[in-house]
Amino acid sequence: MTQTTGVGRALCSRKLFPKFLGPYQISRRIEPLAYEIALPPQLANLHLVFHVSQLRKYAFDPSHVLEAKDVQIREDLTMKVQPVALEDSRVEEHRGKPISLVKVIWDRKTSDYTWKLEEDTW
Repeated sequence: MTQTTGVGRALCSRKLFPKFLGPYQISRRIEPLAYEIALPPQLANLHLVFHVSQLRKYAFDPSHVLEAKDVQIREDLTMKVQPVALEDSRVEEHRGKPISLVKVIWDRKTSDYTWKLEEDTW
């Protein structure tokens, strides 16, 4: 079997999580478009069967060294993600009241960010 990456959106919001995890070994082919993946124990609460659209082929490179992060997944399939930085701020009016917002950077590589209430950050 070939190694693939996967699980993408099954863990949490796309903005807060890397696009793919892996590589993980394909255990068996269930149907033409469904594969069972051998996942590590820390991802044991995920379903093992994935649609082929959630998988990507891993191009083998002997010089490629992979370091797996210790990802802690909660029972509700979410994880805690720390923001990288606060980059900008602005004040908006909502129902006549001023609301202070800050731009929270989650990942500089992918440019993922969200606008959060200032009192909810850090």
